[in-house]
Amino acid sequence: MLYVPFWATYVFLYTPIVVVVVMSFNAGKSPFVFEGVSLRWYATLARNADIREGLVNTLIVAAGSTALATVLGTLLAVGLARYTRSRLLDALGTLPAILPDLVLGLGLLVLYATVKMTLGLHSVLLAHTVFGMAFVSAVVRTRLVHADTSLEEASRDLGARPLTTFARVTLPQLAPGILAGALLAFTLSIDEFVIAFFTAAPTTPTLPIIIYSMVRFGVTPEVNALATILLAVSFTVVIVAQRTTRLTESLF
Repeated sequence: MLYVPFWATYVFLYTPIVVVVVMSFNAGKSPFVFEGVSLRWYATLARNADIREGLVNTLIVAAGSTALATVLGTLLAVGLARYTRSRLLDALGTLPAILPDLVLGLGLLVLYATVKMTLGLHSVLLAHTVFGMAFVSAVVRTRLVHADTSLEEASRDLGARPLTTFARVTLPQLAPGILAGALLAFTLSIDEFVIAFFTAAPTTPTLPIIIYSMVRFGVTPEVNALATILLAVSFTVVIVAQRTTRLTESLF
């Protein structure tokens, strides 16, 4: 009886996901009545030009923002942990991850309008870099807590320059945290809707914006097929991240 609430919670959370996956293989047009197994909606999805455009835009934004957020977030984490003890800077570093997406998106839109920046993929990329950097910094700082500072001190005592110590001693120790932060930033960028909705141009929608425009008129098997693909990608990313992190930890 003690496990009943536990399993009930899992059933409540994952039953809708299972229904979406099953209905994505529905041969009929109804999203609620299963009429047989078919891959027709995956073929329809592949022929959808809007979906392909949104996917390309999303991957461009996710790849670019992940690269920037990983570099800036790692430097921010090292700076906050090793070179300053300011609570104000700590708060400002984590603020983009705490602020509601609505507030952050609206604030960035006002900023872009103030500096007269045109909207497009570059504006979404910069916006995703802002909040992705905060998550990377948080993950890397957690890794820094377990880093052996004596190795860095030994490197400096042996005459290594600060940059050499950082590149050859600090970074290898932080590699699992950096990788985890990068994968987290990439996943969040792909799924993010609100900030992209405020900062994207109408001519360059991301995939979540296109999905939103599709579901406004009701859920279709085509949307179920897209959700199933995204779910499979998410599971793959999580598994790869776990395996890679364990491999990196064993190496360093």
